[in-house]
Amino acid sequence: MFRVTRYLKTLLEPAPIAPARRPPGPVVIWNLIRRCNLTCHHCYTVSADIDFKGELSTPEAMAVLDDLKAFRVPALILSGGEPLMRPDIFDLSRRAKALGLYTGLSTNGTLIDASNIDEIADCGYDYVGISIDGLEATHDKIRQRQGAFRESMRAVRLCKARGIKVGLRFTLTRDNYAQFDDILALTAEHEVDKFYLSHLNYGGRGHRHRKHDAWHQMTRDAMTRLFDHCRAELERGIEREYVTGNNDADGPYLLHWAARHFPAEVPALRQRLLNWGGNASGEFIANIDNLGNVHPDSFWWDHSLGNVRERPFSEIWRDAEDPLMTGFRRHPRPLKGRCGNCGYLAMCNGNTRVRAWKTTGDAWAEDPGCYLDDEEIGVAPSRSSDLILTTG
Repeated sequence: MFRVTRYLKTLLEPAPIAPARRPPGPVVIWNLIRRCNLTCHHCYTVSADIDFKGELSTPEAMAVLDDLKAFRVPALILSGGEPLMRPDIFDLSRRAKALGLYTGLSTNGTLIDASNIDEIADCGYDYVGISIDGLEATHDKIRQRQGAFRESMRAVRLCKARGIKVGLRFTLTRDNYAQFDDILALTAEHEVDKFYLSHLNYGGRGHRHRKHDAWHQMTRDAMTRLFDHCRAELERGIEREYVTGNNDADGPYLLHWAARHFPAEVPALRQRLLNWGGNASGEFIANIDNLGNVHPDSFWWDHSLGNVRERPFSEIWRDAEDPLMTGFRRHPRPLKGRCGNCGYLAMCNGNTRVRAWKTTGDAWAEDPGCYLDDEEIGVAPSRSSDLILTTG
């Protein structure tokens, strides 16, 4: 996750550079259930409103929570499918919080209403993220259900009224690019605490719908507008949390943006971004699916590292024998093409490998989602090459 607000704030209010920090364990995104009441175009789990056999029982899930705590997992995101369709979701959530885990709920929001908002508040979630894919007509089309937008925005209002930290999650595609400013305005209108811009990743239905991915120029434009918007809010004293995900080229792109607006702060920002280190799949990001299979991240469901019914997550994650995981944990990673020659490799860490895998069959090929050009990343000579730190 790329924390836009954090870095922009350092440009406006320069401070000493904190040393790089290594989390004690991976952030775990746990798809507790595959069933969902929606069939969204870009769903990476290919969920549907049916029961999927073989999902972990409550006692099995509780045992996983105990293991995650012992393994010093710093944060747990409960997802689906639609996690609120799992009957024991609140029992598991309360247990996670009782163990001291940072616990987030990732939901489409349509099932949050007056009947369960008090229980949701009682769980003490650190964050509830609700997916919004555009204004009403666009959102309902992408989510393939009329009325989904209104139900999700109702959830936002209910969470705000109960003092729950709530965020909007927006996956950028060609279908909703034109409404990006409208969604930013919607975020401000409802005083949403956090906005997450997700770049399309090629897993599940997202792979089948990659033809709807935003063109590179659209992505560049959206990122520029996000930086400009966040800066304007900070300058007005509004510190909303803006983050992005699934495209680690966002870091180098911010460096180029900063060179135009805050040139004196570029060296410090460069070091902060190097300390961030880019993509963390297979190292500081992990996924457990609804059947208990462990994956390098949420989009690698076709590559299982083991199952928590057979071995604890902690043991699976320590296993260094898997070739894909070995590559993820190499520094630098064994990348090819533009990614292998990129001057920002130490900052981006090769971006999101699943896009390369899905489009070429090679997990270490260049990421087709990188929206910086050859000159910007230093594989062709240009005036911008002086922004790049050569790490050797």
